[in-house]
Amino acid sequence: MSDASQDTSPAQDPLVIFTPSGKRGRVPSGTSVLAAARQLGVDLDSVCGGRGVCSKCQVQPSFGDHSKHGITAGEDALTEFNAVEERYDRVRGLKTGRRLGCQACVTGDVVLDVPPESQVHKQVVRKAATTRHIEMDPATRLYYVEVAQADMHDPSGDWERTELALKTQFDLDEISLPFALLAPLQKALIDGKNAVTLAVHTARAGAAKVVGIWPEFAEPNLYGLAVDLGSTTIAAHLTNLVTGEVKASGGVMNPQIRFGEDLMSRVSYTMMNEGGSTDMTIAVRDAMNTLAQDLTTEAGLAVTDIYETVFVMNPVMHHLLLGLDPIPLGQAPFALATSSAMDLSASDIGLNFAPQSQIYILPLIAGHVGADAAAVALSEAPQNVDPMTLIVDVGTNAEIILGNKTRVLACSSPTGPAFEGAQISSGQRAAPGAIERVEIDPTTKEPRFKVIGCDLWSTDPEFAVQTATTGVTGICGSGIIEAVAEMRMAGLVDAGGLIGSAAQTGTERCRPTGRTHAYLLMDGSADGGPVIEVTQGDIRAIQLAKSALYAGARLLMDEFGTDTVDRVVLAGAFGAHISPKHAMVLGMIPDCALDQVVSAGNAAGTGAQIALLNVAARREVEALVHQITKVETAIEPRFQEHFVEANAIPHATAPFTGLRALVSLPEVSFNAGGGEGGRGTGRRRRR
Repeated sequence: MSDASQDTSPAQDPLVIFTPSGKRGRVPSGTSVLAAARQLGVDLDSVCGGRGVCSKCQVQPSFGDHSKHGITAGEDALTEFNAVEERYDRVRGLKTGRRLGCQACVTGDVVLDVPPESQVHKQVVRKAATTRHIEMDPATRLYYVEVAQADMHDPSGDWERTELALKTQFDLDEISLPFALLAPLQKALIDGKNAVTLAVHTARAGAAKVVGIWPEFAEPNLYGLAVDLGSTTIAAHLTNLVTGEVKASGGVMNPQIRFGEDLMSRVSYTMMNEGGSTDMTIAVRDAMNTLAQDLTTEAGLAVTDIYETVFVMNPVMHHLLLGLDPIPLGQAPFALATSSAMDLSASDIGLNFAPQSQIYILPLIAGHVGADAAAVALSEAPQNVDPMTLIVDVGTNAEIILGNKTRVLACSSPTGPAFEGAQISSGQRAAPGAIERVEIDPTTKEPRFKVIGCDLWSTDPEFAVQTATTGVTGICGSGIIEAVAEMRMAGLVDAGGLIGSAAQTGTERCRPTGRTHAYLLMDGSADGGPVIEVTQGDIRAIQLAKSALYAGARLLMDEFGTDTVDRVVLAGAFGAHISPKHAMVLGMIPDCALDQVVSAGNAAGTGAQIALLNVAARREVEALVHQITKVETAIEPRFQEHFVEANAIPHATAPFTGLRALVSLPEVSFNAGGGEGGRGTGRRRRR
């Protein structure tokens, strides 16, 4: 959808912007939100046909100044609550600020967030705990003790006698009892006839306390959460603290997206909106409580069975979760409120788990290199291997680690949300029906593709039947990466990133769109389906994202004094689904033997899992962050130089000899005069 400045609709028509899809357009005043969503191709559900009964079409309007979008949304941008909404709210209840899309009508410029539960194609959050061996040494353990009976001749209290039992029976010392558990201890000793089971949490030496009490011998549900709190996605693994079994894994979109897709947009929102930081803190804590409820319900448990949580996240998310001011992270020297690991109670940050549930937050490396990068280092351990290893945790803000036994470096790089389907004309997040694999025949220039939820290629006769339920809805991050790389290998895109015309490429699939061209991937218009193209704007968005990624890696290589890497590890939920060949054709990563480019899955989540189940690993990562050298891309001039050179596909100066020995990259040029096909020189801002 075109930007507002390019919109040819009448000026008086209101501009509607939907998040998290980013789709926008002008609609006549008085158009219902549901009708506007359908007109703009927004994924907004409705089961009752717009009668205000099903409530599936709920949206969350965001009023006020939206400098990022270039609009100010007034409180009167939507019509007032009508009788249908009032009745629904009275009978079943609407969350604060929510509107029914079938009833609310657009009367002015407005930003509308479509929550996950209102989307037809619910988001598939593809983050999962990596299967690996973890030595069980949790911080929270169960102890069954038999306590001496009260004796009037030895007037010690219930807790003192229990404390003595822990000392004599388990050699546990220096344990505290929270005041809130004193009365439950009394009752448990009576009900259990002086025998009780205690859950004891040992954060570190000399800092142990009782967090749960049951009469007699008990095997209570004792669970923990390992959480990767990303700027786009929050992923968590509900884990048995006794057995280490992952009982349920899942995720939600980070609701802070409606305040800004990238990190600096959220910092800016805090600067420009009084109470903005508080709003984002409340949003992310509410999302955590909702996610915990969903996971425990799925597992047949209660949220009060969660006794411990480990968090990994980038510095901005760290500050917003804890209710700290993120503004200092927006400019040099990028000062953190604290970089140390933290032990606190879940109730301290508004998480509704077990009453004495505990939190551990991994240490941060630097102002823009967070606990998620520390978790990746803990999981992948580059400091323990000889080969020069590059680890790239691909996301809206990529964490990059380079090193071996001699030295480890780290930085973050502002890739932005394009790799996750945002800023792409037909882009969407990973969900059933999204194109995730693409191949283009270099001779015929004809494409074929696969979608999430179906194992067949689009050229298979059974493809239409197999995808009848979901349809083909758009293209996700892995799909757009493969599409652009395949276009480069098929000679449809030149090294500068310019799409050729039909005459230049020999295929009518390259169609004019104004002053540029687009490649037609699928035309479903005959059957009422979508038209999915790769546009020149899509290519530019991917160039910007991949250039930032490569530039960050190259900056670390400069610092290390090497021009090559031996091994590349693609990490993160999205990184797990990237084709190494296509990533290298794009120039996302440095040239390397393809069999040495591997996926680590959600390495940050795995690091959180390790820290949840092994208390010694917490001490390890706390020491490790002091051994990692941080490189700050935001103030390093060479980052911009590397970024500009990396705009070419795969690169303007790096030879990529290993790749070229395996893959044909046609030497085509569709822009003899510079301009659109030239290398971009736009500066990147941190994401």
